[in-house]
Amino acid sequence: TAFLVGGPMAGSGDPKGLQWYFVLMAVLCVALAVGTCLQFQAKPPTAPSPSEMDKQQNHNHKEPPFYASAIQFFRTPGFVRALAAFVCSITVTNVVGALIEEVMHRGGIEETWHVALAGGVFEVAIVLGGIVLGGYVDRTKNYKSVTTACLGISIILLLPLGLTEHKLGKEPAVMVISLLLLGFFTGPIQPINAELAVDVTFPGDETAVESTQQIFGNLVSALLMPCAEWAAHQDYQLFKRIPLLACDIRGDVILLVAVTVVTMLYFSGFHAPLKRTKADMH
Repeated sequence: TAFLVGGPMAGSGDPKGLQWYFVLMAVLCVALAVGTCLQFQAKPPTAPSPSEMDKQQNHNHKEPPFYASAIQFFRTPGFVRALAAFVCSITVTNVVGALIEEVMHRGGIEETWHVALAGGVFEVAIVLGGIVLGGYVDRTKNYKSVTTACLGISIILLLPLGLTEHKLGKEPAVMVISLLLLGFFTGPIQPINAELAVDVTFPGDETAVESTQQIFGNLVSALLMPCAEWAAHQDYQLFKRIPLLACDIRGDVILLVAVTVVTMLYFSGFHAPLKRTKADMH
């Protein structure tokens, strides 16, 4: 909605377009809130996993307050590495989404509708990646290998979003394909590592785990956003003396690549036991 509806409405140059977009958002939010309240139900009749069933049947088990759970999570081996991967993913997707117009203009995509469509495709790719890769990890529990591979692929796919080869010029097709694949491989890191964090902190409160990740993920991406906006206007020339290889790269892409590289190196040290998986096997 933000890209396909908000883009054309807010980007029309008419102040009323933005005003009507907010009115539309308000109406949709109210409708969704009412629909949620009307359909809201208690917990499902059966637990989603054997380990969760054991927790529910243990009447002595009581979830601690959120702050106590959060402190315990940071003391649990593996949680911080899963958190780092989650934060990296949400930071990359949030920054790319926020700077989508600037990014698309670099690839020669100028029309407002085309930019909005590219943004919509990016979001759809994130969802599809979560379904495909998240489903694979849910079956195999290969959290570490899939996350590491996704981080490595993300580094490669980020480069075309800010790298312009002078001899080739702007390549809209390359830009859109890179954006789509970036969403497909970077977005799923979030649900995969949300599950990984729940697995290593079992029998901790799952809601507290995901709330902690969302708080840190959105906080870091919000703090990094002004830096990325400033860096987006910094252009660095490479191989100026070699015409065949001469190119330039934008600072925001350098920033996101650096964040992803550091995250991948840190996450590679993950060796924590998967407590929930072990409980399900027994």
